[in-house]
Amino acid sequence: MADTFNFELVSPERLLVSAEAVSVVIPGSEGEMTVLPQHAPVMTTLRPGIVSVELSTGEKQDFVVFGGFADILPTGCTLLAEAAFAVNDLDRDEFARRVEAARADREKASGDEEVMKLDEYLNQLTTLQGAILPA
Repeated sequence: MADTFNFELVSPERLLVSAEAVSVVIPGSEGEMTVLPQHAPVMTTLRPGIVSVELSTGEKQDFVVFGGFADILPTGCTLLAEAAFAVNDLDRDEFARRVEAARADREKASGDEEVMKLDEYLNQLTTLQGAILPA
């Protein structure tokens, strides 16, 4: 059994990580998942949250993602994020822009299902904001 797997975190702007990892914790839409070597194949959507990566070097890195997809195979894990930042690179202004855009979308929402999804997204954003950018 292999002790590591290939991990990649990609956003539309850039490749944030491409390295051998020991474990990755991802914010799946149904809850947090820990990916380990030889993980069963899975595809899932991502919710806004923190991705925690333990590299084969022992280094740990944290990233914030704002939705996307995860493709998990026994030999690797690829996250295709709608947007992603190293936790240390994210600021209050970025969160404020995302919250304002979500609120504007909610005001324009036409159906109950769309309103519920946007309310859930806003809740996820504010929870995440409180976790990484304390008052």
